[in-house]
Amino acid sequence: MNKKILIVEDNEKNRVLIRDVLKYYGYEVIEAVNGEEGIKAAKEKMPDLILMDIQMPVMDGFAAMQALRKDPATKGIKIIALTSFAMKGDKEKVMDAGFDDYIAKPVDTRELPRMIQGIL
Repeated sequence: MNKKILIVEDNEKNRVLIRDVLKYYGYEVIEAVNGEEGIKAAKEKMPDLILMDIQMPVMDGFAAMQALRKDPATKGIKIIALTSFAMKGDKEKVMDAGFDDYIAKPVDTRELPRMIQGIL
């Protein structure tokens, strides 16, 4: 059975790139453009993994991840932060907040499938 991955990303170019890579590797892809939509999609579709942008309109990735962690139905879903913050200490901040892993943008399309395979 194909694993389901939810991409929560407001930048369409990034979303399309990630979607295309994931589909190439046989994943079923669900998309949302902000944290609020991401929470709704996660509850409806119950993905195996969520790729969550940190900076988004409506609700950012930190708030969306915390809401998903508080809900018993979605708290077990693995969540990887997608972020353009790649400064020293940013990864620690993201991991301390409760994300399962972290991918810096621009996304390395060769590294992404390996990372996802390792998490799933």
